[in-house]
Amino acid sequence: MLKRSFLNITILSLSLVLAACSSSQQREDYADRAQQELDSVSKSTSSQWQSMDNVAPTSYLTDLITDTQLDELINKALEANPSLQKTQLTLQASLWSIKSQQGNSLPSVEAGFSGNRAEGSDTSYKANIGISWEVDLWQKLAQSEQAAEKSLASDEALYQASRDTLVANVIKSWLSITAKQHAIDIEQKRLALLESNEKLILKRFRNGLGTLEEMDESRTSTSQSKADLAEYKEDLAIEKRNLQLYLGESSLPSFVANSQYLNVIMSLSELPQQNLQRRPDLKAAYLAIEAADLNTSVAYKDMLPSISLSATLSDTASSPSAALFGSPIWSLLAQITQPLYQGGQLKAAAEIAKLETAQAYQDYRETLLTAVNEIENTLGQERVLAQQVLHIKDALSSGKKNLTQYEKKYRSGLVELSDLINAQTTAFNLEAQLDNLIYQQLSNRVDLGLALGLGVKP
Repeated sequence: MLKRSFLNITILSLSLVLAACSSSQQREDYADRAQQELDSVSKSTSSQWQSMDNVAPTSYLTDLITDTQLDELINKALEANPSLQKTQLTLQASLWSIKSQQGNSLPSVEAGFSGNRAEGSDTSYKANIGISWEVDLWQKLAQSEQAAEKSLASDEALYQASRDTLVANVIKSWLSITAKQHAIDIEQKRLALLESNEKLILKRFRNGLGTLEEMDESRTSTSQSKADLAEYKEDLAIEKRNLQLYLGESSLPSFVANSQYLNVIMSLSELPQQNLQRRPDLKAAYLAIEAADLNTSVAYKDMLPSISLSATLSDTASSPSAALFGSPIWSLLAQITQPLYQGGQLKAAAEIAKLETAQAYQDYRETLLTAVNEIENTLGQERVLAQQVLHIKDALSSGKKNLTQYEKKYRSGLVELSDLINAQTTAFNLEAQLDNLIYQQLSNRVDLGLALGLGVKP
């Protein structure tokens, strides 16, 4: 009867082992599918990226602009930004979690010492030391450790993505400060001219040469310019506060905004080699797939038998020294454990792990599609903004020539003052539009570099 029961348990254990192994082999290779997705996207889009003109070789975002003041701001942000520092602390905690995971595959040692005294008897002391170790028969512990390492590598990639985004924001904020200062300068020149025109119209009106409508229109334009100037000044203050937030400082360090834009170089050479593979968010998503797949394998192996070994040394004596240094009794135990029934928990855990791997794959696909979308959008903006800048430059050149002609004709009495004011307004509007387009183009090149994975040095 005992032999038959033992035989039934053995057969059941073997069947569970085979079932777990077969289920594990039926899993989809999502990491391979993710690589195929990347290869497919690269083949379909790289030719479009290669068609762009080359400017200069770049490797990092910080290579796009050469400026000592900007480099100092970037270094301060990387050292003191609170969000980035929090992410770094989380990464350090994950590193300690890896070390904790590695301890599961090593033997554990425990020691104990106790004293006991009962009525009518002497005090007795007991000392013991035990060593236990789980044999990693199915490489379950090793794969758990590998999964933890993959997760850590994924977190490191996300930390790098946070660094890259922070540096890009600092550069764009720095450019925006210059743009908003330019907007203030242009509006101040416009306001000075409007106030001069208003005085001229008032003088003409007093001499009976103008109309009340011209005076009201002039005052309206002047007031509108003052309102715009106040808005631009506040926009500049807001942008400086944004930069202060990126730097993680309570007050913005003193620096002088550049009077002119510095060129943001953007190399589009060797894009097929330096595009998507360099994006840290895509690396993180791929590593997350590998980690989830390893966790799935571990979940299936939880249904397999486990072997554990334990050894114990113990002694009981009437004194502490005798209990510690006497003649201990040793015992050795080898144990095989096969989970038979846990209410479907192990099977459910394995299925959940499979679904989490599938979710990680979908997260990767979403990240990949987002990356392609960002690159295509920024490349499209680069083309459009370059054309717009060229056309508005031509328009501004024509507008300035036209303004010069109107000034000559007005002094000769050939045109009305209102015609001259319209020409002045057109010239100022074109100047402001051109400056804004140049800023958008430079800022878009920073976004393009970020989209292509041109991050910062680790």
